[in-house]
Order: sequence, then C-alpha cells, then structure tokens
Amino acid sequence: MQDPTPERGGSPRPAEERQGAAAATTTTTSGEASWLQRVFEEVRGSSQLSVAPAEPPPVTVVAVERYLAESSSLSSPPPPPPAPQYWYDVTLADGACQERCYLAPRLNGLVQRAHLRPGARLRLTRCSYLYDEKRLNYGFLCLEELERVGGAGPPVPPPRHRPPPLRGEKKHYLPLWNNEDPYGDMWVADKPQAPVDVDVSKLTSLGQLEMTWRSRVHFHPLLVRVLHKSRLRYYGKPEKKLDMPYQAYFEVADGSGMMSMVLWNSLCPEWYNSVKVGTVLLLEQYAIKTSYPFKTLPTPGDSQMKRFATIEISLNVRDPPTKISIIPEEMVKPEWGLPEVKYRFITRSELDDLPNNHSCDVIGLVTFVGRAERARKREHGEDFWLYRWAHAIDGTSDQPFILELFATSQPDVFEHIHPMTYLVCTQMRVVRDLTENPSSTIYLTTSNESQIFITGWHKGQPYTKDTKVKNFIQWTKTQSEADQMKKTVIGGYYPFPRPPNNFLKYCKNNKVESVLKAIGETGKEIEDLHYREHKRIAVQGIISAIRYVSCSNAAEEASGVELVQKDTSQSLESSAMSKDDCGHKGKNTNLQNKEVKSFLGQHCTPGEQHQHQSLLPKKSSVKRKIPCRLNTDAEQGSASVIPVSSYPYFTRSARRKFGLDEFQHEDSVQDKNGQAVSDGLQCCTDQEGMSDVPETEETGRTCDSWQSDLWAQVKDKLMKYLHHSTIFPESIPRKFDYVHKDLLMQQYNLHAAVHQPKETRTDKNIDEFKSASGLGYYEVTVLGINHDVAIDVAFLPLFCPEDPHLFQLEDIQNDTLLSCMSCISACQQKATSNGRLCDMFPLSNEIVEAAMDLDGKHVVCILDICHLGDDKVEVFLSKIYKTMEPGVLDPV
Repeated sequence: MQDPTPERGGSPRPAEERQGAAAATTTTTSGEASWLQRVFEEVRGSSQLSVAPAEPPPVTVVAVERYLAESSSLSSPPPPPPAPQYWYDVTLADGACQERCYLAPRLNGLVQRAHLRPGARLRLTRCSYLYDEKRLNYGFLCLEELERVGGAGPPVPPPRHRPPPLRGEKKHYLPLWNNEDPYGDMWVADKPQAPVDVDVSKLTSLGQLEMTWRSRVHFHPLLVRVLHKSRLRYYGKPEKKLDMPYQAYFEVADGSGMMSMVLWNSLCPEWYNSVKVGTVLLLEQYAIKTSYPFKTLPTPGDSQMKRFATIEISLNVRDPPTKISIIPEEMVKPEWGLPEVKYRFITRSELDDLPNNHSCDVIGLVTFVGRAERARKREHGEDFWLYRWAHAIDGTSDQPFILELFATSQPDVFEHIHPMTYLVCTQMRVVRDLTENPSSTIYLTTSNESQIFITGWHKGQPYTKDTKVKNFIQWTKTQSEADQMKKTVIGGYYPFPRPPNNFLKYCKNNKVESVLKAIGETGKEIEDLHYREHKRIAVQGIISAIRYVSCSNAAEEASGVELVQKDTSQSLESSAMSKDDCGHKGKNTNLQNKEVKSFLGQHCTPGEQHQHQSLLPKKSSVKRKIPCRLNTDAEQGSASVIPVSSYPYFTRSARRKFGLDEFQHEDSVQDKNGQAVSDGLQCCTDQEGMSDVPETEETGRTCDSWQSDLWAQVKDKLMKYLHHSTIFPESIPRKFDYVHKDLLMQQYNLHAAVHQPKETRTDKNIDEFKSASGLGYYEVTVLGINHDVAIDVAFLPLFCPEDPHLFQLEDIQNDTLLSCMSCISACQQKATSNGRLCDMFPLSNEIVEAAMDLDGKHVVCILDICHLGDDKVEVFLSKIYKTMEPGVLDPV
C-alpha cells in the first residue's frame, strides 16, 4: 500500500499519563489484603528485581491483550525488517485487586496456543520488575514463570478502564487473534449526527475534481454517498512509529461517477464504524492523491456508473485536517442527484451458471456455521486471517450456498452467525475450477469489500428494497421453522474445499516453500501451530493399517473405553433463558413471523421466542465401541495413544486363513486371547436398497481392523511412531440447539481477550450435544517410505441424514479408499437414523480391497491439521494421491 500522510513520530504520552501508568496497572476490587500487591512491592525491593513467591495462591486471568512490539535501536545500516512481533499484557486477579502485568516474550507461546487465556487459573511462580530506561519512574511487573491450575475461581469483574499498553509507546491494543477487527474503547460505535447546512452552490463534483485536481491546492466541499466499504487494514511494523497505523477504503459516488476514498490513521477509530454503505457524507478540507495501483476494486451494482480510477480522496487528521459530516438520510434531497446503492443479488439456482471470480450478493437462511479458524498470512509469520464456513439456503435449489467468510471488520456480526439466522453477504466472489475438475463444488468467498449482516442488523440497510431480498422473505413465509431446525448443524471439522483430484494442481495452489513434508517433520508442524490455526500438509507414505472406532452417542450401553476424557473442571457458559423461551414447545412456527421483523428493526431470532427441544439422553458421553475388545485396551482405559501391537490386525494371509475375504458364516470365532467373539452382526441395507455385505449373519470378521504384511514386519522396529488419531469433542459437528445457542456460539468462536463472566452457567459439556456426523471414525496408519517412521491419523466420515448436501462424499473414482469409508459410514448412519438397529460391519470388503490395492505402494497423503487449544491438535486424512497416477510426478 502507498505510504499515508503519517501522524509524525508516534507522539509521546502526556506527562501525567506516564507518571500514572505504573499506578494504573493495579485496580483494587475490595478492602482485603492483596497478595498481588505484596508481590509487587516485594519484587521492586529485591536486589535482583526478581522473586519466586513461596506457596503462591491461584490467581485468575482477567484479560490477555496483544500489541505491536517495538524494535530496539539498530546500528546503521539496519538489517531487513523482521516479521511483526507482538507483546502481551496479562491482567491477573487475586480476589482483592487486579494487576496488569507484562508477559515475558519467551512465554508468548502460552497465549498463542490458548494455554493462557481469560478465565484460566494459574500460579505465579516467578516474576520480575522491569524499568523503562527511557522514562522517569516507570516500570511494570513481568511474568517469568507460570503454573496452570484447574478449577474455577470467584467471579471477577472485567476491567473498567483500559490504559495504554505497559511497554513501549503504543497507545492501543490490537484484537487478540487477528489485525482486521476494531478492538478497544477508542473505536467509536456511532458518531452523533448533528444538523448540517449544505450550501449546494459551494460544492464540487467528482468529475470536476478529476479534471482540475492538479491545478488546485484547496478543494471545494464534496457531497457523496458511500457505495462500498472495505475491511480495515493494519499496517503497523515494529520499526515504524505510528500511533494508529490503520487504513480503510470506501467507494463514494455523486451524480458524475464513483471514486475511491481512503480513511487514514486516527480517523479510522473515530469514523470507521459510523461510515456505512449508504451513508451520505459532506467532505471538507480533504486531499487528492494518485490512486494506489494495486488495490482491490469492488464490482459496482450499477455497471453504467463511471469510475474515476486515477485519483482518490485522502482523509487524514492533518495535512490538511479533514472535516467529515454525516448527513442523516431524512435530510437527503432528491435534487442533489446522489445515486442509490444497487446490488447484484443472485439466487442459488443461478449460481451454477456463473463464471469464476464473478461478483455477487446473496441472502439465505443459515443451516450450518463452522467454527472460527485462522490461516497464517505468511509462512513463519505471526499474522493470521480469521475465517469460518457457513451454508445458507434460499429455496430456489436443493443445494445451499457454501460461503467462506473471512473477518470483515464486523466482529459483532462475525461472532454471532448461527443457524436459523438470515444472512446477507455482499461483494462475494465465485470460486470454481471448470478446467481441472468440472464436477467440483462451487462456493463463494468474501472479498476485501464484503460486508455481512445477520438478523438484528438488517433494519435500514439499502438491500431491504431489493426485489430478490423481498422474494426470499416471501419464501420464508412458506417454511416450517421446526422442519428447518432439523437440518441445522454447528461447528466441528469441515473438510472443505476438498483437495483437487490432481496432485500437480494441489502443488500449484500451495504457496508454502516446500509442498511435501517428511512424516518425521509432522510433529514439528503440529508443534508450531497456533490456536485454531488450520493447515494442510502433504506427506509421502504407505497406507499400512486401518482400524474402525465406533463413537455413537446413542449407544449408551456400548462397551469399550471413552473416546475422549471429559474435563470436569471446566464448565461452559450459557445465556439465561427467559420465560418466553419456554413458552411454546413443539410448535411448527413460521419463519416469517420472527425473522422478517429484523428487517423492520426488531432484534430477535427464531428460538429466542420459541424454544426448540432437542431429545438428548441424560447421559450421552461419547464412547468408543470396540466389538472385539482386548484385555490390553481395557487395561489402558485411554483412547489417546495405544501401542499398535495391542490392536487386533489381520494380514492378508491371516485373512485368507480365517476366511475373512470370503464372508464365511460361522457362529463364532476366537480372537488371539482365546475370547469368544459372538455373532450375529446383522447387516442392514439403506433406503435405496444398497448393501455392502449380504443380509445374513456375518461372523467371519472378528475385528474392525486391517493391516498389511509390511506393517506386521516393521511396526516393532520403528525409530519414531507418532500418534495423532485422537478425535476431540470440538472436532465433531453438532446438531444446533437453540436452548443453548449462546453456549454453542461461545464454543465455536475464539477465546475472548477479556473474561466476561455470565450470570448463569451450565454444566453441559460440548460432547453432550447430539453429533451431526457418522457413528464412528477410522484410524489410518501411514508408514514412511523409508520404513522407519509412522503416524496414526484419523479419517472422519461426515454425513448428515437430515441434510445430505451438508458434507460432500468423496468421489469414488479419484479416491477409492476414502470414498468407500465415507459411503459405508453414510449407509450405516442413514439406516440408524431410520430407527433400525444396524450393526453394519464398517470395515467392508470394499474398504479392505481398496486398502489392499494400495498395499506397499507409495502414496501422497493430504492431512488437515488444526490446533484446538491447550494440547489438543486434530489431524485428519483428507486425500490420498497415488504417485503413479497421471498428474503426480513419479519418484526418481
């Protein structure tokens, strides 16, 4: 981006602010003696300015806040600027006071991996006092060593006043997980509108500016309407001293055409939230500059509108000091000739005919919203994009809009997207690839100028007048809310977009330095992940073993060990239910009755007036169901890491010996421990009559597992064996439950920077919500091509009987093994959801044959990895490429 007219030199703090900064770090909350204050005084009196408190009591983390680090003075010439580094201030509470402390940078990883987060309890085992040598009488407490403790502390009020960051000269904090969102009290929600006298005779137009700007220094006032608004851009760097390094683009128009307008620096916190699409502005004392050539441009709703692309309006706090006035809509006169905001809404039925990168606007009823995830902007950098996936329907197609929603500097909207809300997304871009894969699923992604709106935010928006928006509202009148609620899903692992069918295409799409990673390096890749960072990596290996693990919520009586261990020390928060929430149970209410009021200004969503009951068992912890249970599994009692030698695998020769490939029907067989394994595993067909095994008793199979002959030979001789096949509760998509709407949204958003305790709490854990996916998952063992390392990963078949379009099944022709595992699980779940007892054998002949087809062959495995916080990292197998297939380079 072009350099702004800066606020020179990063103005120093006022003297009274500097003198009071140290005192401001401590906030007294009661008259009790404060342990934190005693430590504060002790460390300042220490000769080493460092202490290790004896028997420190637990303290509560109230806030964790991030800001840009400042580079130290460098000798000339300076080295190339490093990637941005960030510092963290942590507010602790001991019940008597709150103390704001600086986190030693070597502990930053505790924040980056969500070990240290608001609401957590910890012990301060070592701290120091750090003086700022460039200021008089200024210092702060530095956290050097911390110890995590469990349990919940007493209620702690959030900090009332947020002074500037402790270290350096920065005046503001950044959002904790990205740089694009407004954060803190300095961001004005809405500027008060005062009556403005518009003297039309003194105005100029954009067209006149374009012709005369080079010959003028001062410009006449401009009267324009905002047509498009970009997300915020933060351009701060450690080596640059700017108070508010922010920038935002707007596209504004009058009767003569459209031009870019740029809001710089301190004007962003003051005006960004108030200047909306459709707002009419009177601009005075602005500057005109040549346009930045590489900025993105929105697609105007009016294709006939003239665009002045060579220059842009620059608004800054000085040079010159811009004057901005908002004209209330009721004062806007038709004779001013300002254009109306126009849109390019499409229906889902029209989407399939649109080309790649086409710009459009959409409206729909949300049926699925994924968890908030992050993607690194640059490899090895500390800056992230924040995004989530959503599905929305509009009644014109049985397919939903699939939406990739990056944060648009609207955190209050982004964090509250949930199923059954009306979602409007503007300036979306079509993503499709007809040349490489004509059958690939089409989806929409946000652009730099996208805006998103949900129920409660629609009143007064210009799009409410659009014909297709009105048609959508009419469609909702015909829909039963109860029927749509059955299809709603929230959170969990969402494997989209699928990797391309061609490995060379995957390589082209990948922007990292090296596409292929060694299996032995996977541990380092996982270790380097930040909280909710999602990454896709490719490893070469050999598919060597497969094991099915059942995790049906419904099968309480299923024997086996727990799939995951519950953390009973933590309870999730839920919003209080009003009496109205419980007033209308089981009614088939009309969507229109509640949601359309949003367009008229009422802030309500379906379910806040009508409760939706979800039939959950009283006790529904996720269990591992292992039909062929071994003593070794029972003794271990844990599902996280189990030595492979304890798994009951069968080699091909053993399978032939036991007749497993021939579906021989016997009453029972014995496992290697001599235990009788019964059977009558009765197969069921699905509604379409598909059956993977004959509809007779299947007793030839004794376990849900397979291994290759090669694995049997090398598994005990490995140098390194990585176990990453654990499925966590956060990985499972859940059926949406309006009663616990706030709890579910909290679970699938990122941890907040400031602890916000709620009045009511619930002991309901996330794994108690009904799963929306299959009845189990597969553990796949990938052996390194040098036969010295191996890794266990998970494959999670995703299928939702109520909404078959939610999770796309694998294309059988391109990935036979994963397709078979997906289809078998889908058939199994569909039969179970139809109310029939179905113990369909999940490791079918098709799966075993597909695995045998890969036996001993080098393949490329695409792994989806995501850090879920603390020490939880999910690793899912997403795609398998054969190295001998066209489009994959043969290894030399």
